[in-house]
Amino acid sequence: MTSRLRIPDWLLLLAFCAFFFLWKLSSIGLIGADEPRYAQVAREMLARHDWVTPTLGGIPWLEKPPLYYCQAMIAYRLLGVSDWSARLPSAFDASALVFAIYWFLRRFRSLGAVDAALMLASSAGIVGYARAASMDMALTATFTIAMLAWYAWFESGSSLYLAIFYASLALAMLAKGPVAPFLAVVIIGVFAAVQRNWKIGWRTLWLPGILLFCLVSLPWYIMVQLRNPRFFRFFILEHNLARFGTNVFHHPEPFWYYIPVTLLGLVPWTVFVLAALVWAIREFRKRDADGLNIFLVIWIAVIIVFFSISQSKLPGYILPAIPPGILLLGNYVRERFGQRPHPVVIVLHAVLSSTLIFAALLLRYSLLQHRVQWDSSAIIPLVVAIAAGTLVAFLFMRSGFSGVRVATIVPVVALAIALRFGAPVLDETLSARPVSEALSRLAPQQLPVAVVLVPRETEFGLQFYRNQKIPRYELGQVPAGEHLLVAAQGFRNAFAKNVPGRRIVYLGNFPGQRLEFFYVGQ
Repeated sequence: MTSRLRIPDWLLLLAFCAFFFLWKLSSIGLIGADEPRYAQVAREMLARHDWVTPTLGGIPWLEKPPLYYCQAMIAYRLLGVSDWSARLPSAFDASALVFAIYWFLRRFRSLGAVDAALMLASSAGIVGYARAASMDMALTATFTIAMLAWYAWFESGSSLYLAIFYASLALAMLAKGPVAPFLAVVIIGVFAAVQRNWKIGWRTLWLPGILLFCLVSLPWYIMVQLRNPRFFRFFILEHNLARFGTNVFHHPEPFWYYIPVTLLGLVPWTVFVLAALVWAIREFRKRDADGLNIFLVIWIAVIIVFFSISQSKLPGYILPAIPPGILLLGNYVRERFGQRPHPVVIVLHAVLSSTLIFAALLLRYSLLQHRVQWDSSAIIPLVVAIAAGTLVAFLFMRSGFSGVRVATIVPVVALAIALRFGAPVLDETLSARPVSEALSRLAPQQLPVAVVLVPRETEFGLQFYRNQKIPRYELGQVPAGEHLLVAAQGFRNAFAKNVPGRRIVYLGNFPGQRLEFFYVGQ
């Protein structure tokens, strides 16, 4: 199809990466607690010209390794500090991941490379974290490249690929910590056991590669420990071992939590990935089974099982399971190119596509009204969604797997456009950026800002957008001088006792997040 359209593969992939990862990247301000917090850490490191010790509010922030921070510092230096440049490292990492998938399949499996790369670029988990200022995409990209390089070495025997494996694994350790090499060891070990060939593991232990891994990953860990003696206890013992083995960080979820999260992360390709998984497991019993499929299934299983055992669960942890799922689907499509999917698979995929488009078209109303209102406003989105699902089913019935690109990418692009134009509502209800802008309009003078009884997301968001430390009244952090106060709606009497005898002036409110603004005099 690409040859008929006369579009070079690299240009097509670049266009899709730009559309899914970069277009309207800052249409929604930084959301959650992590995005603004990580963006602010990078800003403070750049201001101090310090590439070793992360700080937040001038205090060492040793929860995460430095790869994202260093990438963001480079983006800030080149493009200035903004939420767009804070998210740019993840968009870059996701693009590198897409091209790595394309290169690997093109080099080792010939057909289906473009389709698999486009599937990855349009999967929900990759798109979501490619547009977020976080470490998850950096880990996923570097870990995936490492594992692909290892399998490339396994098939070709080239030491160059083994060197890339060790270098990428070192970067993955700088992205999220020792979890990356641990998972790599488990995946390779299980693969060697299934293949009944323990020499695979011993041959992987290549001294030049181990030295390269140490050269890339260890200098930062050594320097940060020398400058911050509590780093080992805080990062390794608390934020790795304790996070895995206990619920100390209050992220409890049931054991099966990552099953639906993984399925959602694979949207809109979920149905086909499940079909590919069933196909690959059935192929295990054959003597000529493709070793890559076995490797990919083990990779997916190890990631899901490992993080399911963890007592602390967050959606981003499972992101490294998405690329092997898409790679497995790429192999599945390649094997069945020209054939027609099972009718049940077609129907389920069409229903999923319709549901996604319907939800996207009603996003604005559901966010504003906190429910779906089944009236005339829902009729047009419903008709459009049904039409899109019918079109997807028709294209698959007519063209089979050879039409997978048009059959799914077109409605996915439509879905992405609908979500982008719903961004203003998301920004108004989820991000601290419009809150900061409203504060600036109500009180143009650049006064300090404090908060009381607001979510942590608002506190850290204001810290980034105001570029100042945000004290909290409920922690006894009441500024001595005049300042602005952002409070939860309806709590004036509750916080007034914290500032007895001081002048309190109501400035206005922010209905989208149920906040009120006050001026507090000396």
